[in-house]
Amino acid sequence: MTKVLLSLHVLAAILAIGPVAVAASMFPAALRRADLDQMRTLHRICRVYAALGLAVPVFGLATASSLGVLTDVWLIVSTALTVVAAGLLGLAVLPAQKRALGGEPAEPARLGLLAGVFNLLWAIVVVLMIVRPGSTTGA
Repeated sequence: MTKVLLSLHVLAAILAIGPVAVAASMFPAALRRADLDQMRTLHRICRVYAALGLAVPVFGLATASSLGVLTDVWLIVSTALTVVAAGLLGLAVLPAQKRALGGEPAEPARLGLLAGVFNLLWAIVVVLMIVRPGSTTGA
């Protein structure tokens, strides 16, 4: 069962977080060009895949539970960074995109920075998931 949960966790991460990372990174350029159609599409991708991305921590915690590593430091740090990334997306990136679509002034550089930090957080989580410092699972 652990292999199934891990497979679902990794697939959810690739298929849900990947599109958000790309779409959020592309939004500032569309904003600079004032390409409303592309901005709407990218914002929709971010919203929909962010919701689907909730499966990532669900499958991740289920996998960690089956491996007995819920209290390992690498997992706690990864979980905290995931919460920060989700908060950044939900409280900063998506609202800023929505405001820009509503015609409010928006700074493409700020949106680019937010997307970059979001992506960096996920990159750190991926490295922690692969390296797992202090892990007792032998990998």
